[in-house]
Amino acid sequence: MNTFTNRGLLFKLLSLLSVVRGYNILVLIAAQYLASIFIFSKEKSLRTVLFDWHLLYLVLATVCVVAAGYIINNFYDVKADRINKPIKTGLDNTIKQETKLSLYFFLNFSGFAFSTFVSFKAAFFFSVYIFGIWLYSHKLKKHPLTGLISATILTILPFFVIFVHFKNFSKVIFIHAFFLFLVIMIRELIKDLENIKGAVANNYNTFPIKYGENKTKQLIVLLIALTFVPVFFLSAYPAIEHMKYYFYFASLILVFIAFYIWNAFQKKQYQLLHNILKILLLVGVFSLLLIDKTLLLDKIFK
Repeated sequence: MNTFTNRGLLFKLLSLLSVVRGYNILVLIAAQYLASIFIFSKEKSLRTVLFDWHLLYLVLATVCVVAAGYIINNFYDVKADRINKPIKTGLDNTIKQETKLSLYFFLNFSGFAFSTFVSFKAAFFFSVYIFGIWLYSHKLKKHPLTGLISATILTILPFFVIFVHFKNFSKVIFIHAFFLFLVIMIRELIKDLENIKGAVANNYNTFPIKYGENKTKQLIVLLIALTFVPVFFLSAYPAIEHMKYYFYFASLILVFIAFYIWNAFQKKQYQLLHNILKILLLVGVFSLLLIDKTLLLDKIFK
């Protein structure tokens, strides 16, 4: 009996991790801390950053709010996901919709509570962020341009709150953010191509549905071409050290995507490109470790 109970609990835990995208949450935590250490607070010691309680509260607030965002997105997309992601939907449905909504409100409240430990401005930011995620899931994502732009902005905002916390407004950070913005927008467009059938079923007027697959592919290629502008400036910036090789690698991958996308017409092809971009973004997170190795040693010895 205990064996069956344990299996049931394990299955529900896996379902919960699937709903809140546990993998993405872990990557987000790593990205925020690595960016804090290597980009936003270069003058501070490793100990100072790791034991910065305000940073911890901001990270916890972000985790709670983003996890809640995945839940509400899952709630509104249930019909589309049955078509686009049948296996994942089957796993997600182990948890009742009422439980998901209760968890959604609890996580948002927790995220807001953590932000109040930092400042009134942080609490205001997360209040707006919570509303923005709900508005995107409920309304904005059903429209081609507002859905595309808002999804990209909502993905980047967790990093915005971190660099405001450290008050680091250097030019290189904005150039890096622009590169990230373009890559995420490319990923969102490919994801829309991948999920066309589900979008039609849910009456979502996404970019590929409104303007067609060819126009979407043209926009993807244009965005890929634009990524070479921040790559040019970043690779010539001395402080990024060996991370420039990541940008060279990213450029090659994006060129491959630009060529491959023209001959892609099947869901599995778009899925491949989507996964490649997810891996590219993940590699980008850990490539922050390549920024000036002496900086890490200095931080440790400080």
